[in-house]
Amino acid sequence: MATGVESPVQVPVEVPPRADRSTVQPVAVVHPAAPARPRWHTLRRGLLRDLVRGVVAVIVLHVFLIQVSIVRGDSMRPGLVDGDRLIVDRVSAAIEHVERFDVVVLGNPSDPRVDYVKRVVGLPGDRVSLHEGVLTINDRVVEEDFGPVVDRVNFRSRVVPLGHCFVLGDNRPISRDSREFGMVPLELLRGVVRVRFWPLDRVHLF
Repeated sequence: MATGVESPVQVPVEVPPRADRSTVQPVAVVHPAAPARPRWHTLRRGLLRDLVRGVVAVIVLHVFLIQVSIVRGDSMRPGLVDGDRLIVDRVSAAIEHVERFDVVVLGNPSDPRVDYVKRVVGLPGDRVSLHEGVLTINDRVVEEDFGPVVDRVNFRSRVVPLGHCFVLGDNRPISRDSREFGMVPLELLRGVVRVRFWPLDRVHLF
């Protein structure tokens, strides 16, 4: 008996139509967002910037406008005592705008590396003398209301030359001043004392 072989059944396969490239919509590629910087990082940068600005401001103030000085010794008693902290105006000295009885910081004419705190008594052209503790300027007795400690040693009359000043310490028996090292060139003035800010219980404006 002959065996018949069945022909394979052909199943139709549906092929999807090819997409038209002209109608394909582009797909946006979304990149993951960069992580936000921590808040402390931004705060640190701000603090660093403010610190740099502050340092620059302090340097400018110290070099051109003011300086802080510390009183050493007792030659300015009773007004100033050892350890007092002072704010010194550098501008007035730089433009030579100094008045009689201003308290100033100056370089020692004998050794400008050493600074003194003294009081300006004589200005250019003044004739200055001391007799029995009494200060005379231009042949007139001067009232010193800041209460200096009197020295009875006499100082004969001298004229302050142009571009110089005559300085005294308030505690005159122990002060090294113009009676010893002579007239002070104005260019040696570091500045005029404006404020004593320490100690706090002795804060004072000059």
